[in-house]
This record gives sequence, C-alpha cells and structure tokens, in this order.
Amino acid sequence: MAIKTIVFDFGGVLVDWNPRHLYRKLIPDEAQIDWFLDTICTNDWNLQQDKGRLFADATRERQEKFPEHKELIAHYYGRWEEMLGDSIPGSVAILKELKQAGYPLYGLTNWSAESFPVALQKFDFFSLFDGILVSGEEKLIKPDFAIFTLLLERYGLEAQTCVFIDDNLMNVEAARELGFQAIHFQSASLLRDQLVNWDVLADS
Repeated sequence: MAIKTIVFDFGGVLVDWNPRHLYRKLIPDEAQIDWFLDTICTNDWNLQQDKGRLFADATRERQEKFPEHKELIAHYYGRWEEMLGDSIPGSVAILKELKQAGYPLYGLTNWSAESFPVALQKFDFFSLFDGILVSGEEKLIKPDFAIFTLLLERYGLEAQTCVFIDDNLMNVEAARELGFQAIHFQSASLLRDQLVNWDVLADS
C-alpha cells in the first residue's frame, strides 16, 4: 500500500536527550557516570516515569533504596532540562521536507507527561505535527502494542500506510508486527536514503 503518513519518535531521532549531558557536570569520571546510570537511575526506572509515574514518587523510591546517592538522584528530575540537548539538525530538515511534501506527521513518544511541556516550549518544530501521543499522558509505553493501536484509532490511521521511525529497535519491531512500515533510525542521512528508496522523498 502507498505510504500516506509519517510517525516519528522524538528522543534520539529529532531531539538529543541524554542524561549524560547533566551528569558530566556532576560526576568527574565517565566510568562512574556509566555505573550510576546503569545501576541507580537506570533506563528501566526512567521508563516508569515515561509510563506515568510521578517524578516525586520515583525520586523518593530511588533515594530510599540508595540513600548514599540521594543528592545525585535528586538532580535527575530536579535538573532534567539540562539533559535536553539540541535538536538533531538533519532529522529536523527531513521533518520539514516531509511537511512541505504534504505528508501528515504524527509523534509517538515515550516521554513523561511532567517533562514533555519543557520540550514543547524549547523546540518550535513540534508545531509541524498533526498529532502527538505522549506515553506519560496515556499511561502506555512503547513497545506495547496498545500504544500503537491507540495512535491508529485516535487519528484514524492505517498501519500499512504509515512509516514509523524510532531509534529503539524493539519499538521498530513491534511496529512492524502491527503492519507499519518501520525504520530503525541510525542517522539522518540513512533515514533520508530509506525514504528516497520508498519514494517518500525525491532524490536530491
């Protein structure tokens, strides 16, 4: 079926979000940063906030479990905005090109409802989207099929006519199982090549 709609993940595709942007200011050694993010403020822990748990509850839980790191844990959400880097220029250029070509654009993001408004204010390209589904608002999270199904139902989309773009391979594989044409994002140049191969964008 012809491609009609493009669905973007945000973090790692359009936005450079990385806890290391903050913790490099707080922890002098890269190996120590790795240990802290792999052991204490882990990705799985952060995903629970992306699924709707409040920052205050999450911080308290970690501080009770690791009281010796209470201050560093507090900074994770207390200084969350410092984890937010710049937009990813090549990807944003592709987003604008797709918009100019007339494709409806949707966002499907694992992101906390508490912090997503900060990103909305910082990056004006979010105004290009026809609709955005935020995991923290819906209490659902990728790669759960339910959040993909909700996207389709809410905006009246057909999976087979959508391209889904995400830097997380598990999310990409889930989308493919549901019938999306999906791209595992690795770089803006490779993304553009794939969209050209699928005749979504013209070769420049």
